[in-house]
Amino acid sequence: MDLQLEDRHALVTGASKGIGLAIVRVLVNEGVKVTATARRLSSELRDTGATFVAADLSIPKGPCRMVESALAEMPQLDILVNNAGGGILPDETTGDPFDVTENIWASTLALNFSAAVETTRAALPALVKTKGAVINISSDSARRPGGDPLAYSSAKAALNAFTRGLAERVAALGVRVNAVSPSLTRTNLTTGKDGYMAGVAAGLGMEHEALLRAMPKQNGMLTDSMIDPMEIARVVALLASPTMPSAIGGNWTIDAGATKFV
Repeated sequence: MDLQLEDRHALVTGASKGIGLAIVRVLVNEGVKVTATARRLSSELRDTGATFVAADLSIPKGPCRMVESALAEMPQLDILVNNAGGGILPDETTGDPFDVTENIWASTLALNFSAAVETTRAALPALVKTKGAVINISSDSARRPGGDPLAYSSAKAALNAFTRGLAERVAALGVRVNAVSPSLTRTNLTTGKDGYMAGVAAGLGMEHEALLRAMPKQNGMLTDSMIDPMEIARVVALLASPTMPSAIGGNWTIDAGATKFV
């Protein structure tokens, strides 16, 4: 299927690894000219051929400066993918959601919510000119009461509300806004020895691999495996496509059936 993305320009944040890297690869394969941002350039991202802009979106004015740099490279902007997220996530095995530093809450909200808001604010004038698309990468944890880590799930819940509210306000300008909410995904955050889930496993006194095998079922997923980032990337490409003009204000779940309501 021709998604009609050839020669369009996309800005993808958090693009050096995981879901962001997969999104860059899929968009480049569709003929999109991609500007990819992250704190550091990974060898895998370099190999995609995307234009790289170094950025720290968690600091004041970081998102605005990043968008300015991207538009200086290519003024036309058709697609914005707000993927940057994660950060330093706390170990919540103690059961106390405030048994973490105030800085962790602030930085988690800044990276997983505020960065998307400020990046979109800066990019919106360019997106209005092209009648472009915004895709926010959320998480199914935002829909689960008591989702862990609490600061992260709270930030993603705010991102969901922002996505829907913004979609209502800019649809008349020709800009489509949607979110994508994956469940447990095969990234360094989950599988890496220095990732969040490795710390959770240690706190529970479990082997990391044993926890990873158990997590899909514990999350309510109807499969025994984590989600491949490329699945998420393919949905992003579809939502970015002008062939989907009625896809507006949605939250597309890629969660192997973990969401239990309709």
